[in-house]
Amino acid sequence: MKKFIDPAITADIAQQEKQSSKSRASRQILTLLHRWAGLFLAAFLFISGLTGAIISWDHELDEWLNPQLFERQSQGDPLAPLTLADQFEASHPEIMITWLPLSLEPDQNLGLGVNSRLDPDTGKAYDLDFNQVALDPVSGEVRGTRMWGEISLSRENFLPFLYKLHYSMHIPDAFGLELGILFMGILAMVWSIDCFIALWISFPHFQAWRKSFVFRWQQGGYKLNFDLHRSGGVWLWACLLLLAVTAISMNLKQEIMRPLVSVFSTLTPDPFAHRTPRPHDEPIEPSITRHEVILLATTEAQRRNWNIPLGGMFYEPEYGIYGVTFHEPGQDHANFGLGNPWLYFDGQDGSFLGDNIPGVGSMGDLFLQAQFPLHSGRILGLPGRILVSLLGVAVAIVSVTGVIIWQRNRCARTRIASNHCK
Repeated sequence: MKKFIDPAITADIAQQEKQSSKSRASRQILTLLHRWAGLFLAAFLFISGLTGAIISWDHELDEWLNPQLFERQSQGDPLAPLTLADQFEASHPEIMITWLPLSLEPDQNLGLGVNSRLDPDTGKAYDLDFNQVALDPVSGEVRGTRMWGEISLSRENFLPFLYKLHYSMHIPDAFGLELGILFMGILAMVWSIDCFIALWISFPHFQAWRKSFVFRWQQGGYKLNFDLHRSGGVWLWACLLLLAVTAISMNLKQEIMRPLVSVFSTLTPDPFAHRTPRPHDEPIEPSITRHEVILLATTEAQRRNWNIPLGGMFYEPEYGIYGVTFHEPGQDHANFGLGNPWLYFDGQDGSFLGDNIPGVGSMGDLFLQAQFPLHSGRILGLPGRILVSLLGVAVAIVSVTGVIIWQRNRCARTRIASNHCK
């Protein structure tokens, strides 16, 4: 006697099999996307991970490698930074100072950022083979110079070389674009999307979710390599996504992040976003002096009832904008929180252009303020920097283990295809 099979049950089984087939197809597509995205990213993430682990301590390591640039050797009362800057520019008329600390620690040289002025004979900037200068704070003597970001492994340039390698791979500018910064920003976008793909394929079955958190240390070999890649990525998923998103924010701030954030939140106007930068060899000469800008900044700070001392100032010759920051001596790197406050002024007429006050503004402003502190770990102080260093090593490990998995699977597929051909 034949057993009666309910047509409804048969239809339900068929529907489940169809859904399972679709799920397997979707998983195969996502796995393929993850594979090729990972191969595309692997070398760059490996380099960025290791360099990021090192440059979390760039200032400390730079000072250790290059004491001649940072440590004061002279005795006596130091001159005011403004006085030293004026003396240096007077003796080097082809140079304009673009970064000037306004407060110094007792044992430190005065470190200046510099740029070329316009050569009136050519209408282009003078040629300079350095963009940083260290001055003795007592005598004003030049203690050393270097070209920050130059491709060089010398002691003076090693840390700046690694720093620029981290965010641009030293890809040269072309067509008026910073191609290295744009390229690494695009990589960060691919990485962000791939983070979600990787998380999805890391959990093939709900019943087996625990396996995606396990490391088979004792078994070693390929199984451990696989777990380091998959389980390591799962455990660190939120941190890795954070690094990817903040990398987009820093490399593609004006192109992607500000327009995107402005859809959800009103943003405080950015003085740099409303100006088109001049070519690097056609700098904008300021019409007002540093002294005048400092007076303007001091007046504005008093109006706001700030009791924080002046910390430093920059002039951006490609935009014609001055910036003045406020902080205690030795706190120029903002080792905790969202950073130091800034005021911005026009380099031609001194008009006030805006500010950037940590912790103040819309939700979108706060989000943008947090990007560098989060990426560098400085938002949490020393523990955050340690965490970011460890994450940099983890990024390198995940990249290497992913390539090993791909290579092993590729060899296995090749062997299977060879056997079928026999």
